[in-house]
Amino acid sequence: MIAVTGATGNVGRALVERLAADGRPVRALTRDPERAALPDGAETVRFDLDDPAALFTGVDKLFLYVQAGGEHLAALLAAARGAGVRHVVLLSSAIVQEGADESHPIYVMHATAEQQIRDSGLAWTFLRPGAFAVNALQWVPQVRAGDTVRGVFADARSAPIHEDDIAAVAERALLDDGHEGAVHRLSGPRAVSNAEQVAAIGRALGRDLDFTEVPVEQAGPELFPYVPPHLLQGLLKTFEAMIGAEPEITDTVEKVTGVPARTFDRWAEDHAADFRS
Repeated sequence: MIAVTGATGNVGRALVERLAADGRPVRALTRDPERAALPDGAETVRFDLDDPAALFTGVDKLFLYVQAGGEHLAALLAAARGAGVRHVVLLSSAIVQEGADESHPIYVMHATAEQQIRDSGLAWTFLRPGAFAVNALQWVPQVRAGDTVRGVFADARSAPIHEDDIAAVAERALLDDGHEGAVHRLSGPRAVSNAEQVAAIGRALGRDLDFTEVPVEQAGPELFPYVPPHLLQGLLKTFEAMIGAEPEITDTVEKVTGVPARTFDRWAEDHAADFRS
């Protein structure tokens, strides 16, 4: 059986849906099972850190997102290993790489989790995606309210990856041999700026949307409703570095799954309903 933490998150939910559709035994771990609305084929279990061993009975593989367990991650990994888990696939971040700013809070969070997994004695696979296309959902309130989206760094370029492409790679890493000890760096297939992302959302909706740049010193939680406040300044620093730089683009999705990574335009079409009021 495969256990999936963060089962109601964007990547976790997509992974649970894939595994359940394929008839694979999957235990979806979530803090609120009553509201999870996961597929009938998934066993939905409350993610209770007070009894971590009970989470992993009968589980041999684990999908882990980096914040699962928090400061108790080492104990969670020990409980998983003790219960019979052999392989963990971690959703990490592309920020973890040689030459990175090791003081960056997002680097620290992901690199620390990777090291704890290495130290756990479990076989591991690390997924290091860059920008998530789903981060564009931060613009939903503005798109529903009108045709102008306010944000920082209109020209910052990234190669956003569809959350289901990450889930597809995770599925193969969990089910196929040969991924133990692998680090998979993931991206979408092409670079797009923030302004181009907003235009793509407009096309998916049949509307003309404009991006209005806001000075970074005026950026606050209202522009980033899904970002934990303690990570916002680090994230803004990362965004600023994207101006004038070409993002890393990989073909890992296609190599691992046999299917090319989806474009941001495709993501916008898939999520058009989320932007409609």
